[in-house]
Amino acid sequence: MKIHKEQAEHYIWGDACDGWYLERDADRTIIQERMPAGASEVKHVHQKAKQFFFILSGEAKMWIEGTDITLKPQEGCTILPGIPHQIRNETLDDVEFLVISTPWAQGDRTAL
Repeated sequence: MKIHKEQAEHYIWGDACDGWYLERDADRTIIQERMPAGASEVKHVHQKAKQFFFILSGEAKMWIEGTDITLKPQEGCTILPGIPHQIRNETLDDVEFLVISTPWAQGDRTAL
């Protein structure tokens, strides 16, 4: 079935960040997210979910086990279960990205 972001279920998280569920079931979620300038999520870890972050536009910093990497458009990274991580937007522009979680990461997050 065809889906457009404008038709997807929308939610707000953190400091005025947006998320759209493009696919959502127990086995996998695909979410498009938008982080405004200066926004970040809390450092956390998932016990079961493997996540793949893929930048659509803008630039993000990903903290992975104490190391920062920069992700630019058309770049991504995989976070395995049990690996502490955090995504941040340290630029003056929005960053839009996809987060693909297998299985669904809801309720599988522990803040650090």
